[in-house]
Amino acid sequence: MTAKVGVIGAGNISPQYLGHIATYPDLEVVAISDLIEERATEKGAEYGIATHGVPGPEGSDIVYDNPDVEFVINITNPQNHIDVSLKAIRAGKHVWSEKPLGLNLEGAKQILDEAEKHGVVVGCAPDTVFGPGFQTVLRKIRGGEIGKPMGGLAIMQQPGPDLWHPGPEFLFQVGAGPTLDIGPYYFTALVLGLGEVTSVTAGGGKAREVRTVMSGPKAGTEFEVEVPTTARVLLRHASGATSLVLLSFDSGLNRHGMLEFQGTDGVIVAPDPNMHHGTVVTHKGGKVVEEVVAEEAGMGRGIGLVDMARSIKAGVRPRAHADLAYHVLEIMLAVEKAIESQETIEIHSKAPEVDPIPADWTPLHEG
Repeated sequence: MTAKVGVIGAGNISPQYLGHIATYPDLEVVAISDLIEERATEKGAEYGIATHGVPGPEGSDIVYDNPDVEFVINITNPQNHIDVSLKAIRAGKHVWSEKPLGLNLEGAKQILDEAEKHGVVVGCAPDTVFGPGFQTVLRKIRGGEIGKPMGGLAIMQQPGPDLWHPGPEFLFQVGAGPTLDIGPYYFTALVLGLGEVTSVTAGGGKAREVRTVMSGPKAGTEFEVEVPTTARVLLRHASGATSLVLLSFDSGLNRHGMLEFQGTDGVIVAPDPNMHHGTVVTHKGGKVVEEVVAEEAGMGRGIGLVDMARSIKAGVRPRAHADLAYHVLEIMLAVEKAIESQETIEIHSKAPEVDPIPADWTPLHEG
């Protein structure tokens, strides 16, 4: 049976969800709202969504109070993630939230608690790590192909989106920066591959307190930087493994998607965790012993919601359950705290162990 979906937020990322969901028989978008009515109207017309418009007052909202909507996709800006998710939960809807789950642990924990109270399920991005690329890596790690996992290495460095983005200010505000904007892809992958994190040590900071928009109609406009723009991180995992992570908007070198897992018997070089596909390379004895090209195969934004809908139907925990996102959020907030305090920060939440997705799993045929 097709699950009916309501989308809140018709901004830049919405076409990635709407376009892919249109190809997934498990899901059907029946309503979309946005604070900017024109955006909701445009997306409604483009994707054949009959119900669209601005959020209404309580009791008449086209998503929260729509009896046809079973799942709400929350793709608002990060500052609104907690509020929107809580409203959907209180309306009795299951929720899929874009990353991060929230901007503070108190609000994120409230999401988990209220979901349990209301008998609904919350899942959270990123679902790129549930695509064929990283899932190939995870199956190899779990299958013992590199022996006992010992550590991970993740690098994403660039000069900064202020060089090319016409409106980059939000990427340097609280709730973003390389740690909370890009970090979810890498930290989620490392937790899936090596297990939950028990402590965080980090250094870094800001290369500049003020930056300048370098392209577009706002070129030359200066803005303040609110968050660390470089984070050098050491993660300690409960398994005994350690991970090194570099995330930077201050680098003269562009390097994206670097993710490796070292074991006692070999190393796996993973694809970019911000992509659903890619090449997986296994090294042993200093040599490449295998290269596997994992095709996208129809995978895209929304596969986490497909797994979530199928899991609810089967009575099992979704792979991208909000418990995992909460653990990753605690890690990311600890990174910023560790940079500021220059102290090691203990992580108190637990991460669920997530089974790899079978190699023949697809969102393109109803499950």
